Order: sequence, then C-alpha cells, then structure tokens
Amino acid sequence: MTKIKCIAIDDEPLALKKLVAYINKIPYFELVAECHSAIQAQKVMDEQQVDAIFLDINMPDLNGIDFAKSLDIDYGRGPLIVFITAYSEYALESYKANTVGYLLKPYGFDEFETIAKRIKEIQEIRQQSFTEVDTREVNDGTIFVKSDYKIVRIDIEHIRYIEAMSEYLRISCDDKERPVIVLLSMKKIEEHLPSNKFMRIHRSFIINLDKITEVKKSHVVLEGDASMPIGDNYKDAFMNYLSKKILTK
Repeated sequence: MTKIKCIAIDDEPLALKKLVAYINKIPYFELVAECHSAIQAQKVMDEQQVDAIFLDINMPDLNGIDFAKSLDIDYGRGPLIVFITAYSEYALESYKANTVGYLLKPYGFDEFETIAKRIKEIQEIRQQSFTEVDTREVNDGTIFVKSDYKIVRIDIEHIRYIEAMSEYLRISCDDKERPVIVLLSMKKIEEHLPSNKFMRIHRSFIINLDKITEVKKSHVVLEGDASMPIGDNYKDAFMNYLSKKILTK
C-alpha cells in the first residue's frame, strides 16, 4: 500500500516533537506537516491530501474537537482522526467527532503503534474500493460480512462488541484474534442482531449483553476487560434493562 500521509498538530513544542518522532518511526506513515495550531493545519490541508490527523484537543483559538467537527468528511473518504489529550474527561466527547481513537498523555510508543495499526487496517480497506458491503443473514445464528477481500463468517454469540469508527465498524469477537473491520453502518448491522441479546449503549458502541461482567458509573465492562462508555441518549434504556436483572431484597 502507499504510505499514509499524516499531519501532527499540537501547540506544545515538546509534545509536538514527541508526536513527530513517533510518526517517523512508523514505516507506513509519511509526515507531511507538523503544525502548532488547527488553523495552520487547515492551510496545509487546503493544498494537499491528508490521510490521518494526530490532533491535540486543548489548543487556543480552535480546539481539536471543534476542528474535527468542522471537517467535511464524505462517506468512505476524508482524513482519519486521532485525538491527543492530557485530560481523560475528553474521551467521551471525542467519540462524537469522526475519530478512530485517542491517546492520553503521557502516552508511550506501544499505545501509538496500536493506533497506527488501526489506521493502517482502515486505510487498506479504503483502498480496496468497496462501494457496498452487505450482510447475509442465515437462520443458524451467523452473519457474513465482506472484509479484506474475503467474506467472513461471524457467529453472533461470539460478538463481544461493535465499535463505529467513522463509516467503518470494528467487530470484536471472542473467537477471533483480531477484530473484523467492515464498511458498514451501525443501523445495518443492528437489523441483523437479536434485540434481546444486543443493545446500543453509545453512539459508537453496540454490546453483547451476555458478555457484561460489570457496570461502573458511566461505563460497561465486558469479558476481556473491554470498557465501553454509556451515552446519555442510551442510558435510560440500558438502566431499564439492568433494573430487571438486579437482585434485591
């Protein structure tokens, strides 16, 4: 695949230097600009193609989340965004923008490389130029999805959660080593999942209710220690489900 063109944006010189160094360590990344503000980055994007943006949130003039929301990202196109912040409270808000994830300062290279691999997976799927991805439902508890030039069978009972990443879905299954990434909408896959087993608890997450191990304040913990946020718009429905399961005196 061709190299992924990246922009690094941070108003703190040392943080920007570290981010640039990490980008340069990834062989399939190409750094096209390092910017001290979102406004400076926009000028770069007006002149050349950018595939991925590593973006600090807390910046003067125009913060990272507002900048991300201002971008005109078409279906299947536009830069992939990674938010970077020193404040964990921004994590939930970052899911409302087009993002493939976020890095919490101080982050290490291992965390950065995990995000980089996710970007690579999505970019590879984009380059396959799928114009449409359908699911085929079979009455044996399975669905089939197109992913990486293959049709992949997924046993519904093994799905732990489904994460929306812009126009793609990341399907995590307990019987597969890696998540399955497909070009598909949350609405489309919801139509093929049993409503008594799966619930959307956030704009970006559908969970398998049978995989819940704990509920902590505004998060659900699933088997494998995966933690999912509960969105305000989905909280009442989830708590109503939970209330029917809780044993009391």
